[in-house]
Amino acid sequence: MATGDMADCRIEGITATGSGLAHINNGCIFVDLTAPHDLVRVRITTEQKGWARADLLEILEPSPLRVQPVCPLCGNCGGCNLGHINYAAQLEAKKSILLESFIRTGGFTPPQIRVIPSPPIEYRNRVQFHTLRENRKIIGFMERRRNEIIPLPDCPVADPGIRDALKNPQKNLLKPPVQKDRFTVYSRGDVFLTEGTAGRGRILLGKKIEKEMTVDAGVFFQSNSIMLEFLLEDLIILAKKCDPGLPMADIYCGVGTFSVFLGDFFENAVLVEENKIALGLARENTGVKKREFYAVKADDWVKQKNLAVKQWGLIVLDPPRTGLTNGIKQFLRVCKTQAVAYVSCDPVTLARDSRDLINSGFFLKELTLYDFYPQTSHIESLAVFVKEDK
Repeated sequence: MATGDMADCRIEGITATGSGLAHINNGCIFVDLTAPHDLVRVRITTEQKGWARADLLEILEPSPLRVQPVCPLCGNCGGCNLGHINYAAQLEAKKSILLESFIRTGGFTPPQIRVIPSPPIEYRNRVQFHTLRENRKIIGFMERRRNEIIPLPDCPVADPGIRDALKNPQKNLLKPPVQKDRFTVYSRGDVFLTEGTAGRGRILLGKKIEKEMTVDAGVFFQSNSIMLEFLLEDLIILAKKCDPGLPMADIYCGVGTFSVFLGDFFENAVLVEENKIALGLARENTGVKKREFYAVKADDWVKQKNLAVKQWGLIVLDPPRTGLTNGIKQFLRVCKTQAVAYVSCDPVTLARDSRDLINSGFFLKELTLYDFYPQTSHIESLAVFVKEDK
């Protein structure tokens, strides 16, 4: 098929980018805003060898999985690319994407994937807004496929405090910082933080074990506190199985969330984070007793320290979307540890790194998908590894 051609096709599934997948003449067609089992009419917009992208023109037979989105901006806003699919089907699609990533990229079938659902709306505590420097009153999200801002009267996936701020602009809670065209807010309970103004505050976090933490709207922090608490509970269970006489490593530690909840179970905790502002918050959140802090890139920490012979009770990894660096993989290959907890925001790099860890003598014991971002195709997961001889 050529660019501009029209075709009818049946959507078979959802890809990692949130597009619907169909096949025509042995080629893959990717169509946004479609649901599995939709019969659709599309127009080809991009053609490459073996695949093409297409715009949705008409839904000829709607899928039984299709629903009315909770937000009227769904499809125009660049945020919720799965809002037209019922929530149970969203979870199934994400589970399939994670499984397929391991099979295709990792080259193996992982253990049975455990799925932890989230409230499908009002879950998002941390939101980044866009604004215009020439008109600071216009606040919203970027339009899908366009460099234009959609003004927001409401956002159903946002925390109730953020929704209230959008619905009642007279409260003046959303104040864009001077000379910034995007800014972040954080809301939970009575806490409302805005980057560049009232940006820093204390929150309570945790289910069975509750801790107080300092967060900064301008520094990354997980956006779904309900899912974060489920993840922390699972990590606590893992930490309790490890030797408390050995140290813990918290690599890519951010503001120290994992060490706040896990560090007390170990003789010592080592925190590694290249963002100096985030590591400063980690110092405040964890305290300095039995803690070592390294404001360096993960690979540089490995180079600075003779770590090959050191034994670890638990190593926690929370890398960026690009996954683990070669230096960290080499460190894991030669170090002695009872368990590795790999928190991932990208299924493909997790699958790739899992393959490499298995080739280094690790066994993938558990794989859990936490739905941090309902209505979107974004996937967060936890892979737990142990040495094969354990």
